[in-house]
Amino acid sequence: MTAKPLSDARILLIVGGGVAAYKSLELIRRLRERGADVRVVMTEAAKRFVAPLSAAALSGHPVRSDLFSLIDEAEMGHIELSREADLLVVAPATADLLAKMAHGLAGDLAATTLLATDKRALVAPAMNVRMWLHPATRRNVATLSADGVALVGADEGDADEGEMACGEYGPGRMAEPPAILAAIERALEAPTAIPLPPGVGARDRGALAGKRVIVTSGPTWEPIDPVRFIANRSSGRQGHAIAEAARRAGARVTLISGPVALADPPGVEVVHVETARQMRAAALSALPADVFVAAAAVADWRVEAAGAEKLKRDGGPPALRLVENPDILAEVAARRADRPAVVVGFAAETERVTENARDKLKRKGCDVIVANSVAEGAGIFGGRDNEVAVVSAAGVEAWPRMDKQEVARRLIDLIARLARERA
Repeated sequence: MTAKPLSDARILLIVGGGVAAYKSLELIRRLRERGADVRVVMTEAAKRFVAPLSAAALSGHPVRSDLFSLIDEAEMGHIELSREADLLVVAPATADLLAKMAHGLAGDLAATTLLATDKRALVAPAMNVRMWLHPATRRNVATLSADGVALVGADEGDADEGEMACGEYGPGRMAEPPAILAAIERALEAPTAIPLPPGVGARDRGALAGKRVIVTSGPTWEPIDPVRFIANRSSGRQGHAIAEAARRAGARVTLISGPVALADPPGVEVVHVETARQMRAAALSALPADVFVAAAAVADWRVEAAGAEKLKRDGGPPALRLVENPDILAEVAARRADRPAVVVGFAAETERVTENARDKLKRKGCDVIVANSVAEGAGIFGGRDNEVAVVSAAGVEAWPRMDKQEVARRLIDLIARLARERA
């Protein structure tokens, strides 16, 4: 069983400057087909072989290449890039990139990212046969292997053999995208984080340092009988991303998750539930907290008396009496002694999104409503992107469509600001 399925993995692909760089586009496409989130860093040399626009179109994210970008590096972009990925993949890994990795050089964004990462790396070497067999390259490959870097396209230390663009024949050709994809899946079967020695690393100085955060995520399943249940299309991606972003901001996080096909975020206490009543009990028992984010899509109704046995088709369809489920968001927002300082709800709407969100803000008594459209064709439920309107007493702020990790980061920044104002 994989520690991180490819369908939920975040891959940082570093493209080196070689003729084989064109294969990186097919690799991006195959990774995306399998559900992986792919970010791309290209060396300056790589951009001479492959257009960054092509990689951006296939990955769905801007391509990064400039270590000194005022926008990206104002937020320490090379640190964030390397830390947010589950695995770093270098393809093609040129002789120059292998040498930089082996000797800890950091003169450009690609090399700096590889040096700053806290995750494992997988390299797919690509170079002329003489370069591959040169003693310096052999030493560099041996060093990287000893450092725990995985190689694909290597057979007992030699890369794939075949005819090269230069006309020569022998080891040094980059592995084909299907082989690299298989190597990525193998790498994800084990934890990819690189631990630091005790007492070393970042201090707890995040925007939510010292805060307790509760996040609900995913759908609830309300049983009809032992086989059937009432559910919805929530994937839990947004709620899980919020929990992870809060943890990165220094908070102690409890994630209360309905049934989802996602891995538990690392460093987060996770409570798994199925029904709305179980989620309510878990949420109340997790209090007190400084922040409560109700991102779960909780079923509004449940069957009053679920069948103890599987309902049969004999006699026509059964009459199901539905009763209301507990309103977890309203109940937490209405608490007196231990109400969290910031209570955030979500509103998934098919029409009048902003108006319905304003109404929900008043009815629930919370501080913020994050509203989005789940109308047919929106691609929000189960998708990787989100487009939200953030509704509060201060007004409505419409955010452009972006991936759910970015929505989570922005929301945590907003929550941290509100928490400081109310401290």
